[in-house]
Amino acid sequence: MSGTSDFLAEMACSSAARVAVAKARVTEAALRERIAATPAPPSLRLDGRFDLIAELKLRSPALGVLAGGDGDLESRVTTYADAGAAVVSVLTEPDRFGGTLEHLERAARTLAPRQVPVMRKDFLVDPYQVVEARAAGAGGVLLIVRMLPLETLRALIERAAALGLFVLIETFDAQEVRVAADLAATWAGPPQHCLLGINSRDLRTLKVVPGRLETLVAALPRRWPRVAESGLQTEEDARRLAAAGYTLALVGTALMAAQDPAALGAAMIASGRAAGGGP
Repeated sequence: MSGTSDFLAEMACSSAARVAVAKARVTEAALRERIAATPAPPSLRLDGRFDLIAELKLRSPALGVLAGGDGDLESRVTTYADAGAAVVSVLTEPDRFGGTLEHLERAARTLAPRQVPVMRKDFLVDPYQVVEARAAGAGGVLLIVRMLPLETLRALIERAAALGLFVLIETFDAQEVRVAADLAATWAGPPQHCLLGINSRDLRTLKVVPGRLETLVAALPRRWPRVAESGLQTEEDARRLAAAGYTLALVGTALMAAQDPAALGAAMIASGRAAGGGP
């Protein structure tokens, strides 16, 4: 694991503080009782050529407020589903991204009838948060290699598999890709439920690094779905990255800012699939 950036260190610290508060309020046993009493979330279903993870993100540390509030949350996530998104990613980090677990719950309730899973995107540091995500209706979670010790990553991944969730393991460089591949090799769930991602945004500067996605895609093992994260703005970006070998793209800011997010999302999916992305 690479050295943790100041931003990630801040996020890890605040996440640990949130875990402590959450555990004092609701025990893991109580969360598991809630899980046992609710239907399983929709399963992750991928086209195999190219799919979209559409993100609900109210605020960005790099760009500030991206939406006026959460009043249209249900409408927005429905729009993403109608565009053909395979997953809707929901930020639950409150301080820098304006997210909450309630947003995740609302998105999950809205999308369950459409059989589209939601993914908890946060700076998870404790297996409790994976259980918390599942109790809120999530079908998957994002985990950041750069931020966590290897033993913690293993514990989070094992908990996700045990709960029937998918994981997106996020990396930033070739060394982290190797760590992610080793972790994926131990994955106990279906292979297609272990996604390996490369984030083109440098979390030290919060700026997108041009060319990072194309440079590193060859390092991603082709056994698992490969996710391009950050910096995708247009359908041409989707075409280019699908042609490079990615089978999914996570798109947040562009969709949040688009006048017609359904049209942009659908165009990205069509363009990526036409480019022949996939194993």
